[in-house]
Amino acid sequence: QAEIEPTDVSPNASSCLGSCAGPNVIALAFWLQPNVFPGNCWAFKGHQGQVVIKLPARVHLTAITVQHITKDASPSGTIISAPKDIAVFGVDADREEETLLGMFTYNTEKDPIQTFPLKNMLLPRAFSHVKLLVKSNWGNPWYTCLYRVQVHGKMENR
Repeated sequence: QAEIEPTDVSPNASSCLGSCAGPNVIALAFWLQPNVFPGNCWAFKGHQGQVVIKLPARVHLTAITVQHITKDASPSGTIISAPKDIAVFGVDADREEETLLGMFTYNTEKDPIQTFPLKNMLLPRAFSHVKLLVKSNWGNPWYTCLYRVQVHGKMENR
């Protein structure tokens, strides 16, 4: 499991707080600049993996956006390393409790940037972390790649 701090990301990734990529974007992980190039991704071994993103504050999560490269951009002409089935969890600061916020499928036949709304709980809650659990990819047995992940939501009122 990897944990990404919004202000302390890997050398070949940058992070953005606030609204630099659109309204209600709270954090960006693996936001590679200036473009998405094949191989410039967070890759993990196999077809399953997870990452926990620490948010800059407690956030009422509303959606998550996932981006992968297109088939045209891929040297092999395939994007079988793209994530397929993904579960998103809100995680409390102590990381003891996780709340399932949604499960979705990244569709390689659609736009490479896909936004998925997260379900709101009966009692809306804010979370300090968000966990992306990739349950499968599109057929690559060796690795899965995440190129860009955006977390959407509203900061908790203090």
